[in-house]
Amino acid sequence: MHIKNDDSHSNHTSELRMMVFASLFAALTAAGAYIQVPVPFSPVPVTLQVFFVLLAGSMLKSKWGGLSMIVYTLLGIAGLPVFAGGSSGMGVLLGPTGGYVIGFILAAYIIGKLSEKVENTGRPGFFINALNMSAGVLVIYACGFTQLMFMAEVGPGTALAFGVIPFLPGEIIKTAVAAYIASTHEL
Repeated sequence: MHIKNDDSHSNHTSELRMMVFASLFAALTAAGAYIQVPVPFSPVPVTLQVFFVLLAGSMLKSKWGGLSMIVYTLLGIAGLPVFAGGSSGMGVLLGPTGGYVIGFILAAYIIGKLSEKVENTGRPGFFINALNMSAGVLVIYACGFTQLMFMAEVGPGTALAFGVIPFLPGEIIKTAVAAYIASTHEL
C-alpha cells in the first residue's frame, strides 16, 4: 500500500487553526463589549471592542480578521447580547451607534490588508502596526460618526463632540497596547 504524501493535511490544519482564532477574536470582541467606561455627554461608552478589532486585523490579517468581525456582528444580529452594554439585534446596527459595529468589519479587513503588504518586506514593528491600526481606528470612527450624525439627526460638530472626541485618548492607549502585542507576538 502506498500512501500519497501531500500538503492537503497541513492546509486543512492551517485553515482550521485560523477558524479557531477567528472565533476566538469574535468572542473576545463580544467580551470586550462588557468592559466599558461611560463617557460623560455621549451615548457611546468606551469599551475594549476596538482593542480586539485592532488585534484581529493585525494578527489574523484581512480574510480571517474581517470574518471574525462578521461572525461577531452576526451573533449580535441573531440576538446574542454581544454589542456594547449587552445589547443585540438589528436595531443596534440601524441605530445611532451601528456605524461603529459596521466599522469593526471594515477596520479589521483594512488593518489586515495593510499588515499583509508590510509583511512582504518583513515582520512589521511597533510603529508600522500602530500606523496600520490608526488607519483602522479612523475607519471605525468615520463609520460611527456618519451613522451617529444621520440617525441621531445631529450636525457634524455635535457628532464629533459626542461620538469621536471623547474617545480619542482611550483609542490612543488601546492602539499603542495592541500595536505592542502585535509586534511582539505571532499566531
